[in-house]
Amino acid sequence: MQTSDIVLIAAVVLCAIGFAALSIVLLRVFDALRALRREVREMREQTLPLIADLRSSTDDAKSAMDGARADLERFDRVLGSAEAISEAVETSGRAARRLFAAPVIKAVGTVTGVKRAVGRLKSPGSKVEVVSHEKRRA
Repeated sequence: MQTSDIVLIAAVVLCAIGFAALSIVLLRVFDALRALRREVREMREQTLPLIADLRSSTDDAKSAMDGARADLERFDRVLGSAEAISEAVETSGRAARRLFAAPVIKAVGTVTGVKRAVGRLKSPGSKVEVVSHEKRRA
C-alpha cells in the first residue's frame, strides 16, 4: 500500500463519518420540524375559536356603540327641544307678566277698596244714605 492509497482510504472514511454526522443532524432537524408543525397545528386549533369569539365580541361592541351613539344623538335632539321649549315658555311668561301686570294691580286695588268700603259700612257708627234713581232725577 502506498501513501496515496492510505490518504485516499482516510479521506473516504472521514467523508463517511462526516456524511453520517450530517445525516444524524439532518434527522434531528426533521424531528424538530415535525414537533414544530405539531405545535403550530395545536396552537391554530386553540387560537381559531378565540379569534372567532374575539370577532363576535368586537361586532357586539360595535353594535352597542352604534346604539349608544344613536341614543346620544336622540337625547341631544330632545335636550335641544327642551331648551327651545323652556326659552319659549320663559319668553311667553315675561310677555304675560307685562300684559297682565297692570290689570291685576288694578283689580287688586279695586278689591281692596271694596273691602274697605264694606268694612266702613259694617262699622256701628256709620251712616249710609242710599240714593235711588228717582231722587237723582229730581
